[in-house]
Amino acid sequence: MKAGADPLPQRVVDEAIAWAVKLDFSAPTPRARAAFERWLQAEPDHANAWARVQSLRGDFTAVPPALALGTLQAADAQRQRRRQGLRLLGLAGMAAVAGWTVREHAPWQRLLADASTGVGEQRTLRLDDGSTVVLNTDTALSSVFSPGLRTLKLHRGEILVTTGADTGATAKRPFWVQTPFGALQALGTRFVVRLAAGRARVSVQEGAVQLHPSEATASSLARAGDAWWLGATGAEPASPQGFDADGWADGVVAGQDMRLADLLAELERYRHGRIVCDERVAGLRVSGVYHVRDTDRALQFLVQTQPVEVIYRSRLWVSVGPSAQG
Repeated sequence: MKAGADPLPQRVVDEAIAWAVKLDFSAPTPRARAAFERWLQAEPDHANAWARVQSLRGDFTAVPPALALGTLQAADAQRQRRRQGLRLLGLAGMAAVAGWTVREHAPWQRLLADASTGVGEQRTLRLDDGSTVVLNTDTALSSVFSPGLRTLKLHRGEILVTTGADTGATAKRPFWVQTPFGALQALGTRFVVRLAAGRARVSVQEGAVQLHPSEATASSLARAGDAWWLGATGAEPASPQGFDADGWADGVVAGQDMRLADLLAELERYRHGRIVCDERVAGLRVSGVYHVRDTDRALQFLVQTQPVEVIYRSRLWVSVGPSAQG
């Protein structure tokens, strides 16, 4: 959230937190959904408060659901005991409740990182050794280059790495990427690393990558064309995800026979707010190239090619369901 944002009425903040608990971490009834929609559109402050709460949502995706729910519920309880103490000007109040674990997955990481991107942003870094690193949406990255080692540390998000020849060094230095779950050693390569809940997905386009789980002695070799999950206790091959692992670097989600729900989840990463997929169309199979730098355009393309309709409840809440025309 932007520093200096106008404070919202405490009543509205309280209501937004309560709705987050009801909608994000439970199974809301249609009646509850309808009540939320009425609340959201009743006052401009409601939409602003919901936007601030939802800007935190992405930061809880890597946290175990029970902990994330506990954090929101604790915040909800805290505001009842101390109504004047909680302000949605950052994560400080919520993170203090959940402690170190939440802080490890929260936007504080951007303050510690050398480079970062916000939601919907991408950034390309050209390193002194000739390597190129592309940061995807909502990513934080640090680098430590020493005379004998090149190391990147991925705090959050996703990167595409193309390692350089390191011609300026006396001897070519090993290239490592550190994640919360283990380390990767690049063996002259191009690869994608994406942090997920409890593990990292590693997709290799060229060369090979050695995977070293943080709590295991055995390592695994991922070769060109492979995708692996790296967890703290081990690594295992990953199933195809239906779209190109590095397509986002070209500004697209490109794939064949993707589940509509999976495509929408990808597009949601590039915009503030929610894209809600109706279960009746979640399993539709879609193919094509969808632009992540203009997600509204991608959604309209779906309307033109699939039996779905897109309803904008607000700029921050988009619903995708079956077309009224069948």
